[in-house]
Amino acid sequence: MRRFFLSFGILVASSLTAFSKPNVILIVTDDQGYGDLSCHGNLVLKTPNLDALHGESLRLTDYHVSPTCAPTRSAIMTGHFANRTGCWHTINGRSILRENEVTMAQVFKEAGYATAMYGKWHLGDNYPSRPEDKGFTEVYRHGGGGVGQTPDYWDNAYFDGSYHHNGKMEPAEGYCTDVFFSQAKKFIKSQADKKQPFFIYLCTNAPHGPNHSPEKFSAPYSKLAVPLANFFGMIANIDENVGSLRAFLAENGIADDTIFIFTTDNGTASGSRIFNAKMRAAKGSEYDGGHRVPFFLHWPAKGWKTGRDIDRLTAHVDLLPTFIDLLDLPAPKGVKFDGTSIVPLLEGKVENWPDRVLVTDSQRIHTPVKWRKSAVMTDRWRLVNGAELYDIKSDAGQETDRAKDYPEIVQRLRTDYETWWASMEPSFSDDCEITLGNPADNPAVLTAHDWLLPEEKMSPWNHSAIRAQKGEPAGAWAVKVETAGRYRIGLRRWPVEADHPIAADLPPGKAVPGVAAYRTTPGLGFAARTAKLSIAGKELEAAVPGADATHVDFELDLPAGVTKLQGTFIAADGAELGSYYAVVEKLQ
Repeated sequence: MRRFFLSFGILVASSLTAFSKPNVILIVTDDQGYGDLSCHGNLVLKTPNLDALHGESLRLTDYHVSPTCAPTRSAIMTGHFANRTGCWHTINGRSILRENEVTMAQVFKEAGYATAMYGKWHLGDNYPSRPEDKGFTEVYRHGGGGVGQTPDYWDNAYFDGSYHHNGKMEPAEGYCTDVFFSQAKKFIKSQADKKQPFFIYLCTNAPHGPNHSPEKFSAPYSKLAVPLANFFGMIANIDENVGSLRAFLAENGIADDTIFIFTTDNGTASGSRIFNAKMRAAKGSEYDGGHRVPFFLHWPAKGWKTGRDIDRLTAHVDLLPTFIDLLDLPAPKGVKFDGTSIVPLLEGKVENWPDRVLVTDSQRIHTPVKWRKSAVMTDRWRLVNGAELYDIKSDAGQETDRAKDYPEIVQRLRTDYETWWASMEPSFSDDCEITLGNPADNPAVLTAHDWLLPEEKMSPWNHSAIRAQKGEPAGAWAVKVETAGRYRIGLRRWPVEADHPIAADLPPGKAVPGVAAYRTTPGLGFAARTAKLSIAGKELEAAVPGADATHVDFELDLPAGVTKLQGTFIAADGAELGSYYAVVEKLQ
């Protein structure tokens, strides 16, 4: 059996013959599980377009990701396990991609591709970890891990939002998923006209909560509870968009030369109560229901246009090395992948394919803990949390623990895990800093989404939490002052675009179809008398300049280097509230 640590690297021979630089579209939906497709046996949800893609694709039936959003995305982008990239959480400063990580977009760009990203990034909202810093030349995205989360444009909801477009905020009309697919079509058309190969990373925030769907799509499921009806409605809308996009490729004469991939980022968030393809658990879990997801690959010019199942163990870390091998892309120098090329599996030319060992886990805390919510996987076995052993071939629901029957398997997989863990553990204490003073992001807007907080405390990660002002302890941001100089730091209770006094309440925002939107929570002001700033060993305090003040500014000289930034508002009675936002500008 070849262990995961022997599978680094990629095949160097190109698999291309007559084909040269096909386009690549990688679609990743959010919180849609393996069972959230009618082609996988769901008798309630209808997904005719995805079913058609399934029937015309190579299908990885034992494909695994991380149990939550940002970790999966970091592994897809880099070919490295999430814990190695710094993205083992979804908030708390642990969903920021390390500066030294090379992304899939950078590899495609180096090979001459036009690169575009739409929708959900969730690997950092500040330099140097934004998609525009990591190889994407066309970017159209929301902030944070979802529409209406703390880094997103204030009071965004799933309809008629405002999005970052190549560094500028633009308002849009329509439902978020429709907007992202529409923007992708514009890019495809422009590249097709230029006969320029492209790589598109199209990531919907749907069907992640809060569950909002156009009523046209949720109506067929109206007999279900509102959250589930809208969850299925969001998927039905994705399904229609996938069908429309495939038709658009055909209309523009590039369908045959386009590698079209559909997958998701973790197990289902809501659908398991209806159908879960016989798997145990759902999103966030170490059991298969948390991390085994669909993966369809369609490429007519290569002959990959009829349905074929590939049942060997594969994972998100395999995508980048596979693209490099399959398309003869330049491999980044000095990078050792945790994944491996699966081209032999795709081509059906498997001889002595190893029984690999792969690890996935869920570390939603400040510093990873050994064995926490972990699964060590082979084609046959799942070692869960270092103790439970399941024969996945005969027990897909992971109901019968076989650890006592196969102690030698348990020990072997525990040894593999120990080696895996040791390869990453030294970097766990390293923060992923937000850079201050770089021209590409000056001024930089910091949000409480990225506060460093201890252990299992959660930062106020969405607009509802910001509005509710529940008195969260002030967190600190890990930052790197790029160059020494004069800086202005503005501490805010409300974001810049809200333009609202620190002490003033905000009325609830407008409702949208589905569950309550984050913006419908009443906003509570904070009667701050003073503001306190801590950075680079300096402790500064200033009075709030008046009842209508929207922020408190500090100007100071900062040395270059890594430090922590923390802002706090203090009321007359001594009550404290962390500044949910900080705007940091290097002055000329």
